[in-house]
Amino acid sequence: MSNWRIRLREHITNGISRRGNGNENTSESRDSLNPLIVCRRVKIVHLLIFFSAWFCWLMDAYDYFSVSLSSTSIGERFGKDSTQVTTAITLTLLLRPVGALVGGILSDMYNRKWVLATIMVVVGALSLATGYCDTFSAFLGVRALFGVFMGGVWGPAASLSLENLPREARGLFSGIFQQGYACGYLVASCVNLGLVPSVSLSGGANYRALFFLGAGLSWLAAAIQAAVPVSRVHNSKSKSNSETKTKSKLFQHLCTILRTYYPNILLAIWLMILFAFFSHASQDLLLTMYVQSKCFSNFRATQLVIVANTGSVVGGVVGGIMSQKLGRRLTVVVCSCIAGAFIPLWVVPSSFNGVAAGGFFVQIGVQSAWAVVPIYMNELSPPNVRALFGGLAYNLGLMVASGSSQIESRAGETRMIETCGRVHEDYATVSGIFVGIIAALLIITALLAWENKGRDLNGGGHDDGQAERYVVDKVDAVDGQMTPKSSGSGVKTKVGDPEEN
Repeated sequence: MSNWRIRLREHITNGISRRGNGNENTSESRDSLNPLIVCRRVKIVHLLIFFSAWFCWLMDAYDYFSVSLSSTSIGERFGKDSTQVTTAITLTLLLRPVGALVGGILSDMYNRKWVLATIMVVVGALSLATGYCDTFSAFLGVRALFGVFMGGVWGPAASLSLENLPREARGLFSGIFQQGYACGYLVASCVNLGLVPSVSLSGGANYRALFFLGAGLSWLAAAIQAAVPVSRVHNSKSKSNSETKTKSKLFQHLCTILRTYYPNILLAIWLMILFAFFSHASQDLLLTMYVQSKCFSNFRATQLVIVANTGSVVGGVVGGIMSQKLGRRLTVVVCSCIAGAFIPLWVVPSSFNGVAAGGFFVQIGVQSAWAVVPIYMNELSPPNVRALFGGLAYNLGLMVASGSSQIESRAGETRMIETCGRVHEDYATVSGIFVGIIAALLIITALLAWENKGRDLNGGGHDDGQAERYVVDKVDAVDGQMTPKSSGSGVKTKVGDPEEN
Protein backbone atom coordinates (compact mmCIF):
# COMPACT_ATOMS: atom_id res chain seq x y z
CA MET A 1 0.00 0.00 0.00
CA SER A 2 1.39 3.44 -0.88
CA ASN A 3 2.49 5.81 1.83
CA TRP A 4 -0.22 8.39 1.21
CA ARG A 5 -2.90 5.71 1.59
CA ILE A 6 -1.40 4.60 4.90
CA ARG A 7 -1.38 8.21 6.11
CA LEU A 8 -4.98 8.74 4.99
CA ARG A 9 -6.13 5.58 6.73
CA GLU A 10 -4.43 6.57 9.99
CA HIS A 11 -5.83 10.11 9.77
CA ILE A 12 -9.39 8.83 9.26
CA THR A 13 -9.04 6.19 12.00
CA ASN A 14 -7.75 8.71 14.54
CA GLY A 15 -10.42 11.23 13.59
CA ILE A 16 -13.24 8.71 14.01
CA SER A 17 -11.77 7.55 17.32
CA ARG A 18 -11.65 11.09 18.69
CA ARG A 19 -15.19 11.89 17.59
CA GLY A 20 -16.49 8.62 18.96
CA ASN A 21 -15.01 9.31 22.35
CA GLY A 22 -16.27 12.90 22.34
CA ASN A 23 -12.73 14.18 22.75
CA GLU A 24 -11.50 16.59 20.12
CA ASN A 25 -8.71 18.11 22.16
CA THR A 26 -5.48 16.62 20.88
CA SER A 27 -2.17 17.45 22.49
CA GLU A 28 -1.51 19.86 19.63
CA SER A 29 -4.71 21.82 20.27
CA ARG A 30 -3.91 22.00 23.98
CA ASP A 31 -0.59 23.74 23.40
CA SER A 32 -0.78 27.20 24.93
CA LEU A 33 1.43 30.26 24.74
CA ASN A 34 0.42 31.18 28.29
CA PRO A 35 3.02 29.70 30.67
CA LEU A 36 0.60 29.90 33.63
CA ILE A 37 -1.92 27.67 31.84
CA VAL A 38 0.83 25.21 30.93
CA CYS A 39 2.14 25.08 34.51
CA ARG A 40 -1.35 24.37 35.89
CA ARG A 41 -1.43 21.16 33.85
CA VAL A 42 1.66 19.79 35.60
CA LYS A 43 1.31 17.76 38.81
CA ILE A 44 3.09 18.97 41.93
CA VAL A 45 5.19 15.82 42.19
CA HIS A 46 6.41 16.29 38.62
CA LEU A 47 7.29 19.92 39.36
CA LEU A 48 9.35 18.72 42.34
CA ILE A 49 11.21 16.20 40.16
CA PHE A 50 11.82 18.91 37.57
CA PHE A 51 13.06 21.44 40.13
CA SER A 52 15.48 18.96 41.71
CA ALA A 53 17.03 18.16 38.32
CA TRP A 54 17.10 21.86 37.33
CA PHE A 55 18.85 22.82 40.57
CA CYS A 56 21.53 20.18 39.95
CA TRP A 57 22.13 21.67 36.49
CA LEU A 58 22.25 25.20 37.94
CA MET A 59 24.90 24.20 40.47
CA ASP A 60 26.88 22.40 37.80
CA ALA A 61 27.09 25.70 35.88
CA TYR A 62 27.84 27.68 39.07
CA ASP A 63 30.82 25.48 39.91
CA TYR A 64 32.09 25.62 36.32
CA PHE A 65 31.95 29.41 35.97
CA SER A 66 33.54 29.96 39.38
CA VAL A 67 36.97 29.49 37.77
CA SER A 68 36.44 31.95 34.91
CA LEU A 69 35.04 34.58 37.30
CA SER A 70 38.01 34.29 39.65
CA SER A 71 40.75 33.57 37.08
CA THR A 72 42.66 36.78 37.90
CA SER A 73 42.77 36.03 41.64
CA ILE A 74 43.72 32.40 41.00
CA GLY A 75 46.55 33.53 38.73
CA GLU A 76 47.85 35.92 41.39
CA ARG A 77 47.82 33.22 44.07
CA PHE A 78 49.73 30.65 41.99
CA GLY A 79 51.87 33.12 40.04
CA LYS A 80 50.34 32.23 36.67
CA ASP A 81 48.96 34.35 33.84
CA SER A 82 45.36 34.21 32.58
CA THR A 83 46.22 31.88 29.70
CA GLN A 84 47.69 29.30 32.09
CA VAL A 85 44.69 29.53 34.41
CA THR A 86 42.27 28.94 31.52
CA THR A 87 44.02 25.60 30.99
CA ALA A 88 41.84 24.38 33.84
CA ILE A 89 38.71 25.39 31.89
CA THR A 90 39.97 23.59 28.77
CA LEU A 91 40.70 20.42 30.77
CA THR A 92 37.21 20.55 32.24
CA LEU A 93 35.60 20.75 28.80
CA LEU A 94 37.82 18.05 27.29
CA LEU A 95 37.00 15.49 29.99
CA ARG A 96 33.25 16.09 30.14
CA PRO A 97 32.41 13.43 27.50
CA VAL A 98 34.00 10.79 29.77
CA GLY A 99 31.53 11.63 32.51
CA ALA A 100 28.67 11.82 30.01
CA LEU A 101 29.44 8.29 28.80
CA VAL A 102 29.72 6.70 32.24
CA GLY A 103 26.96 8.74 33.88
CA GLY A 104 24.61 8.23 30.93
CA ILE A 105 25.03 4.45 30.92
CA LEU A 106 24.56 4.16 34.69
CA SER A 107 21.57 6.49 34.62
CA ASP A 108 19.81 4.59 31.82
CA MET A 109 20.56 1.17 33.31
CA TYR A 110 19.78 1.86 36.94
CA ASN A 111 18.18 4.90 38.57
CA ARG A 112 18.61 8.50 37.39
CA LYS A 113 17.75 9.94 40.80
CA TRP A 114 20.52 8.26 42.78
CA VAL A 115 23.13 8.53 40.02
CA LEU A 116 22.51 12.29 39.80
CA ALA A 117 22.51 12.73 43.58
CA THR A 118 25.82 10.86 43.85
CA ILE A 119 27.40 12.97 41.12
CA MET A 120 26.37 16.18 42.89
CA VAL A 121 27.94 14.99 46.16
CA VAL A 122 31.25 14.50 44.34
CA VAL A 123 30.90 17.82 42.49
CA GLY A 124 30.47 19.59 45.84
CA ALA A 125 33.53 17.84 47.26
CA LEU A 126 35.63 18.85 44.24
CA SER A 127 34.43 22.45 44.52
CA LEU A 128 35.53 22.46 48.17
CA ALA A 129 38.87 20.88 47.21
CA THR A 130 39.42 23.62 44.60
CA GLY A 131 39.42 26.24 47.35
CA TYR A 132 42.00 24.31 49.37
CA CYS A 133 44.48 23.65 46.55
CA ASP A 134 47.95 24.90 47.52
CA THR A 135 49.74 24.25 44.22
CA PHE A 136 48.82 24.94 40.63
CA SER A 137 49.31 21.28 39.70
CA ALA A 138 46.82 20.23 42.36
CA PHE A 139 44.41 22.88 41.09
CA LEU A 140 44.61 21.52 37.53
CA GLY A 141 44.15 17.96 38.76
CA VAL A 142 41.05 18.80 40.80
CA ARG A 143 39.46 20.75 37.93
CA ALA A 144 40.20 17.93 35.47
CA LEU A 145 38.43 15.47 37.78
CA PHE A 146 35.62 17.99 38.17
CA GLY A 147 35.19 17.94 34.37
CA VAL A 148 34.54 14.18 34.43
CA PHE A 149 31.76 14.47 37.00
CA MET A 150 30.38 17.67 35.50
CA GLY A 151 29.88 15.81 32.20
CA GLY A 152 27.65 13.30 33.96
CA VAL A 153 25.04 15.85 35.03
CA TRP A 154 23.28 17.12 31.89
CA GLY A 155 22.09 13.84 30.38
CA PRO A 156 20.42 12.36 33.49
CA ALA A 157 19.09 15.77 34.60
CA ALA A 158 17.57 16.64 31.19
CA SER A 159 15.90 13.23 30.88
CA LEU A 160 14.67 13.19 34.46
CA SER A 161 13.24 16.70 34.26
CA LEU A 162 11.20 16.20 31.07
CA GLU A 163 10.11 12.56 30.80
CA ASN A 164 7.45 12.88 33.52
CA LEU A 165 5.81 16.03 32.14
CA PRO A 166 2.70 16.14 29.94
CA ARG A 167 3.55 16.62 26.28
CA GLU A 168 2.19 20.17 26.00
CA ALA A 169 4.42 21.35 28.87
CA ARG A 170 7.71 19.99 27.57
CA GLY A 171 8.61 22.91 25.32
CA LEU A 172 8.30 25.50 28.09
CA PHE A 173 10.08 23.39 30.69
CA SER A 174 12.82 22.47 28.23
CA GLY A 175 13.63 26.17 27.96
CA ILE A 176 13.46 26.68 31.72
CA PHE A 177 15.71 23.68 32.34
CA GLN A 178 18.38 24.75 29.87
CA GLN A 179 18.55 28.23 31.36
CA GLY A 180 19.57 26.69 34.63
CA TYR A 181 23.00 27.08 33.05
CA ALA A 182 22.51 30.84 32.63
CA CYS A 183 21.05 31.05 36.13
CA GLY A 184 24.14 29.32 37.51
CA TYR A 185 26.34 31.86 35.73
CA LEU A 186 24.11 34.67 37.02
CA VAL A 187 24.22 33.44 40.64
CA ALA A 188 28.00 32.97 40.49
CA SER A 189 28.41 36.49 39.06
CA CYS A 190 26.29 38.01 41.82
CA VAL A 191 28.21 36.10 44.53
CA ASN A 192 31.51 37.19 42.99
CA LEU A 193 30.31 40.79 42.85
CA GLY A 194 28.74 40.95 46.32
CA LEU A 195 30.03 38.26 48.69
CA VAL A 196 33.65 37.70 47.63
CA PRO A 197 34.87 41.32 48.18
CA SER A 198 33.22 41.43 51.60
CA VAL A 199 34.89 38.36 53.13
CA SER A 200 38.41 38.03 54.49
CA LEU A 201 40.14 34.67 54.11
CA SER A 202 43.69 33.69 55.00
CA GLY A 203 46.33 34.68 52.49
CA GLY A 204 43.99 37.20 50.86
CA ALA A 205 42.47 34.45 48.67
CA ASN A 206 38.92 35.73 49.02
CA TYR A 207 37.92 34.03 45.76
CA ARG A 208 37.77 30.74 47.67
CA ALA A 209 34.47 31.86 49.19
CA LEU A 210 32.95 31.35 45.76
CA PHE A 211 33.99 27.68 45.78
CA PHE A 212 33.11 27.08 49.43
CA LEU A 213 29.57 28.35 48.88
CA GLY A 214 29.35 26.27 45.70
CA ALA A 215 30.26 23.14 47.66
CA GLY A 216 27.48 23.72 50.17
CA LEU A 217 24.88 24.46 47.51
CA SER A 218 25.93 21.40 45.48
CA TRP A 219 25.40 19.20 48.51
CA LEU A 220 22.02 20.87 49.03
CA ALA A 221 21.14 19.98 45.40
CA ALA A 222 22.15 16.36 46.10
CA ALA A 223 19.98 16.28 49.24
CA ILE A 224 16.95 17.65 47.37
CA GLN A 225 17.49 15.14 44.58
CA ALA A 226 17.61 12.32 47.11
CA ALA A 227 14.43 13.54 48.82
CA VAL A 228 12.12 13.83 45.79
CA PRO A 229 10.11 10.81 44.61
CA VAL A 230 11.57 8.39 42.10
CA SER A 231 10.64 9.08 38.47
CA ARG A 232 7.67 6.83 37.68
CA VAL A 233 8.59 6.70 34.01
CA HIS A 234 12.24 5.74 34.36
CA ASN A 235 11.59 3.41 37.30
CA SER A 236 9.41 1.24 35.06
CA LYS A 237 11.94 1.44 32.23
CA SER A 238 14.95 0.50 34.38
CA LYS A 239 13.34 -2.84 35.17
CA SER A 240 13.15 -3.66 31.46
CA ASN A 241 16.84 -2.72 31.06
CA SER A 242 17.98 -5.52 33.38
CA GLU A 243 18.74 -7.69 30.34
CA THR A 244 21.57 -5.35 29.31
CA LYS A 245 23.31 -5.23 32.70
CA THR A 246 26.14 -7.50 31.60
CA LYS A 247 29.14 -6.20 29.69
CA SER A 248 28.58 -8.35 26.62
CA LYS A 249 24.87 -7.58 26.32
CA LEU A 250 25.46 -3.91 27.04
CA PHE A 251 28.10 -3.69 24.30
CA GLN A 252 25.83 -5.55 21.87
CA HIS A 253 22.91 -3.25 22.72
CA LEU A 254 24.99 -0.09 22.20
CA CYS A 255 26.35 -1.39 18.88
CA THR A 256 22.81 -2.08 17.70
CA ILE A 257 21.74 1.43 18.63
CA LEU A 258 24.78 2.93 16.90
CA ARG A 259 24.14 0.94 13.74
CA THR A 260 20.43 1.66 13.68
CA TYR A 261 20.22 5.28 14.80
CA TYR A 262 23.43 6.71 13.33
CA PRO A 263 21.58 9.48 11.35
CA ASN A 264 20.07 10.82 14.61
CA ILE A 265 23.40 10.46 16.43
CA LEU A 266 25.34 12.36 13.75
CA LEU A 267 22.67 15.08 13.60
CA ALA A 268 22.67 15.48 17.38
CA ILE A 269 26.47 15.78 17.60
CA TRP A 270 26.65 18.27 14.70
CA LEU A 271 23.86 20.39 16.17
CA MET A 272 25.52 20.42 19.58
CA ILE A 273 28.83 21.53 18.06
CA LEU A 274 27.04 24.47 16.44
CA PHE A 275 25.07 25.29 19.59
CA ALA A 276 28.24 25.12 21.70
CA PHE A 277 30.05 27.55 19.41
CA PHE A 278 26.90 29.74 19.37
CA SER A 279 26.91 30.24 23.13
CA HIS A 280 30.69 30.34 23.59
CA ALA A 281 31.15 32.88 20.78
CA SER A 282 28.63 35.19 22.44
CA GLN A 283 29.82 34.69 26.05
CA ASP A 284 33.47 33.66 26.42
CA LEU A 285 35.06 37.05 25.73
CA LEU A 286 32.11 39.11 26.90
CA LEU A 287 33.81 40.55 29.99
CA THR A 288 37.06 41.18 28.07
CA MET A 289 35.15 42.85 25.24
CA TYR A 290 33.33 45.19 27.64
CA VAL A 291 36.54 46.18 29.44
CA GLN A 292 38.89 46.58 26.47
CA SER A 293 36.70 47.38 23.46
CA LYS A 294 34.01 49.38 25.32
CA CYS A 295 36.22 51.00 28.02
CA PHE A 296 34.12 49.95 31.03
CA SER A 297 35.50 49.22 34.48
CA ASN A 298 35.43 45.64 35.78
CA PHE A 299 32.48 46.50 38.00
CA ARG A 300 30.44 48.02 35.15
CA ALA A 301 31.45 45.21 32.82
CA THR A 302 30.21 42.65 35.36
CA GLN A 303 26.90 44.51 35.51
CA LEU A 304 26.65 44.24 31.72
CA VAL A 305 27.31 40.50 31.93
CA ILE A 306 24.49 40.18 34.46
CA VAL A 307 22.14 42.09 32.11
CA ALA A 308 23.10 39.77 29.24
CA ASN A 309 22.49 36.69 31.38
CA THR A 310 19.10 38.06 32.35
CA GLY A 311 18.34 38.10 28.62
CA SER A 312 19.44 34.45 28.49
CA VAL A 313 16.88 33.48 31.13
CA VAL A 314 14.10 35.39 29.34
CA GLY A 315 15.12 33.80 26.04
CA GLY A 316 14.87 30.32 27.51
CA VAL A 317 11.23 30.82 28.48
CA VAL A 318 10.32 32.49 25.17
CA GLY A 319 12.07 29.86 23.05
CA GLY A 320 10.54 26.98 24.97
CA ILE A 321 7.00 28.30 24.50
CA MET A 322 7.64 29.03 20.81
CA SER A 323 8.92 25.50 20.16
CA GLN A 324 5.69 23.98 21.39
CA LYS A 325 3.75 25.93 18.73
CA LEU A 326 6.23 26.33 15.87
CA GLY A 327 8.15 23.08 16.28
CA ARG A 328 11.74 22.61 17.39
CA ARG A 329 13.51 23.31 14.09
CA LEU A 330 11.51 26.39 13.10
CA THR A 331 12.11 27.86 16.56
CA VAL A 332 15.88 27.46 16.06
CA VAL A 333 15.59 29.21 12.67
CA VAL A 334 13.55 32.15 14.01
CA CYS A 335 15.67 32.65 17.14
CA SER A 336 18.95 32.43 15.23
CA CYS A 337 17.64 35.18 12.94
CA ILE A 338 16.82 37.29 16.01
CA ALA A 339 20.34 36.86 17.38
CA GLY A 340 21.86 37.80 14.03
CA ALA A 341 19.63 40.86 13.67
CA PHE A 342 20.83 42.36 16.98
CA ILE A 343 24.56 41.82 16.40
CA PRO A 344 25.10 45.46 15.20
CA LEU A 345 23.43 46.79 18.37
CA TRP A 346 25.75 44.55 20.37
CA VAL A 347 28.97 45.58 18.57
CA VAL A 348 28.60 49.24 17.53
CA PRO A 349 27.35 51.23 20.60
CA SER A 350 29.77 52.53 23.23
CA SER A 351 27.27 53.82 25.83
CA PHE A 352 26.31 51.62 28.79
CA ASN A 353 22.61 51.51 27.87
CA GLY A 354 23.30 50.75 24.21
CA VAL A 355 25.74 47.94 24.97
CA ALA A 356 23.38 46.55 27.64
CA ALA A 357 20.46 46.48 25.19
CA GLY A 358 22.57 44.80 22.50
CA GLY A 359 23.87 42.11 24.85
CA PHE A 360 20.39 41.53 26.27
CA PHE A 361 18.71 40.94 22.90
CA VAL A 362 21.55 38.90 21.39
CA GLN A 363 21.39 36.58 24.40
CA ILE A 364 17.62 36.34 24.04
CA GLY A 365 18.15 35.11 20.47
CA VAL A 366 20.99 32.73 21.35
CA GLN A 367 19.38 31.19 24.41
CA SER A 368 15.86 30.98 22.97
CA ALA A 369 17.41 28.79 20.25
CA TRP A 370 19.17 26.81 22.98
CA ALA A 371 15.82 26.34 24.74
CA VAL A 372 14.81 23.52 22.39
CA VAL A 373 17.96 21.46 23.00
CA PRO A 374 16.85 19.33 26.01
CA ILE A 375 13.50 18.29 24.54
CA TYR A 376 14.89 17.98 21.00
CA MET A 377 17.64 15.61 22.23
CA ASN A 378 15.08 13.58 24.20
CA GLU A 379 12.80 13.28 21.19
CA LEU A 380 15.64 12.31 18.82
CA SER A 381 17.06 9.74 21.22
CA PRO A 382 16.80 5.97 20.68
CA PRO A 383 14.60 4.18 23.22
CA ASN A 384 15.93 3.61 26.74
CA VAL A 385 19.22 5.53 26.31
CA ARG A 386 18.09 9.14 26.58
CA ALA A 387 20.58 10.14 29.27
CA LEU A 388 23.48 8.61 27.33
CA PHE A 389 22.38 9.93 23.92
CA GLY A 390 21.68 13.52 24.95
CA GLY A 391 24.49 13.81 27.50
CA LEU A 392 27.18 12.42 25.21
CA ALA A 393 26.10 14.49 22.18
CA TYR A 394 25.90 17.62 24.36
CA ASN A 395 29.35 17.19 25.86
CA LEU A 396 31.04 16.11 22.62
CA GLY A 397 29.79 19.36 21.11
CA LEU A 398 31.22 21.32 24.02
CA MET A 399 34.52 19.46 23.73
CA VAL A 400 34.87 20.43 20.06
CA ALA A 401 33.96 24.03 20.91
CA SER A 402 36.38 24.19 23.84
CA GLY A 403 38.80 26.16 21.68
CA SER A 404 36.24 28.83 20.85
CA SER A 405 37.75 31.48 23.12
CA GLN A 406 41.23 30.81 21.71
CA ILE A 407 39.90 31.15 18.16
CA GLU A 408 38.25 34.47 18.99
CA SER A 409 41.32 35.68 20.87
CA ARG A 410 43.66 34.86 17.98
CA ALA A 411 41.31 36.45 15.48
CA GLY A 412 41.05 39.56 17.67
CA GLU A 413 44.83 39.92 17.61
CA THR A 414 44.71 40.30 13.82
CA ARG A 415 42.25 43.21 14.00
CA MET A 416 43.31 46.25 16.02
CA ILE A 417 41.17 49.25 16.97
CA GLU A 418 41.81 52.49 18.84
CA THR A 419 39.49 53.14 21.77
CA CYS A 420 39.96 54.36 25.34
CA GLY A 421 42.96 56.34 24.11
CA ARG A 422 44.97 53.27 23.15
CA VAL A 423 45.24 50.61 20.44
CA HIS A 424 44.10 47.09 21.29
CA GLU A 425 42.33 44.00 19.93
CA ASP A 426 38.87 44.50 18.41
CA TYR A 427 37.10 41.68 20.24
CA ALA A 428 33.65 43.17 19.66
CA THR A 429 33.76 42.95 15.86
CA VAL A 430 35.37 39.50 15.91
CA SER A 431 32.71 38.15 18.29
CA GLY A 432 29.94 39.65 16.17
CA ILE A 433 31.26 38.02 12.98
CA PHE A 434 31.71 34.68 14.77
CA VAL A 435 28.16 34.70 16.15
CA GLY A 436 26.76 35.64 12.74
CA ILE A 437 28.53 32.75 10.99
CA ILE A 438 27.34 30.19 13.55
CA ALA A 439 23.78 31.58 13.38
CA ALA A 440 23.78 31.09 9.59
CA LEU A 441 25.03 27.49 9.92
CA LEU A 442 22.37 26.75 12.54
CA ILE A 443 19.63 28.10 10.26
CA ILE A 444 20.79 25.93 7.34
CA THR A 445 21.12 22.82 9.53
CA ALA A 446 17.72 23.29 11.15
CA LEU A 447 16.03 23.68 7.77
CA LEU A 448 17.58 20.45 6.50
CA ALA A 449 17.12 18.41 9.69
CA TRP A 450 14.15 16.48 11.08
CA GLU A 451 12.37 16.26 14.41
CA ASN A 452 10.11 14.03 16.51
CA LYS A 453 7.98 16.75 18.12
CA GLY A 454 5.31 15.19 20.31
CA ARG A 455 7.03 11.84 20.70
CA ASP A 456 5.86 9.85 23.68
CA LEU A 457 8.56 9.80 26.37
CA ASN A 458 6.65 7.93 29.05
CA GLY A 459 5.39 4.87 27.26
CA GLY A 460 1.80 5.74 27.99
CA GLY A 461 0.65 6.91 24.59
CA HIS A 462 -0.59 10.41 23.90
CA ASP A 463 -1.55 12.47 26.89
CA ASP A 464 -5.03 12.91 25.52
CA GLY A 465 -5.61 9.15 25.79
CA GLN A 466 -5.32 8.33 22.09
CA ALA A 467 -3.11 5.51 20.89
CA GLU A 468 0.10 6.89 19.43
CA ARG A 469 0.39 6.21 15.69
CA TYR A 470 3.21 7.20 13.39
CA VAL A 471 3.60 6.53 9.70
CA VAL A 472 6.87 5.54 8.09
CA ASP A 473 8.15 4.99 4.60
CA LYS A 474 10.17 1.99 5.70
CA VAL A 475 10.31 -0.05 8.89
CA ASP A 476 13.16 -2.44 9.71
CA ALA A 477 13.25 -5.08 12.41
CA VAL A 478 16.35 -4.89 14.58
CA ASP A 479 16.63 -7.35 17.44
CA GLY A 480 12.87 -7.76 17.39
CA GLN A 481 12.31 -4.00 17.56
CA MET A 482 10.87 -1.58 15.04
CA THR A 483 13.39 0.99 13.87
CA PRO A 484 12.35 4.41 12.52
CA LYS A 485 13.42 5.67 9.12
CA SER A 486 13.01 9.11 7.66
CA SER A 487 9.71 9.95 6.02
CA GLY A 488 9.41 11.89 2.82
CA SER A 489 8.55 15.03 4.76
CA GLY A 490 11.94 15.04 6.45
CA VAL A 491 10.42 14.43 9.90
CA LYS A 492 11.42 11.27 11.71
CA THR A 493 8.31 9.14 12.09
CA LYS A 494 7.75 5.60 13.23
CA VAL A 495 5.37 2.73 13.88
CA GLY A 496 5.59 0.72 17.05
CA ASP A 497 8.49 2.29 18.83
CA PRO A 498 9.51 -0.36 21.35
CA GLU A 499 9.57 2.26 24.05
CA GLU A 500 5.86 2.82 23.69
CA ASN A 501 4.64 -0.75 23.35
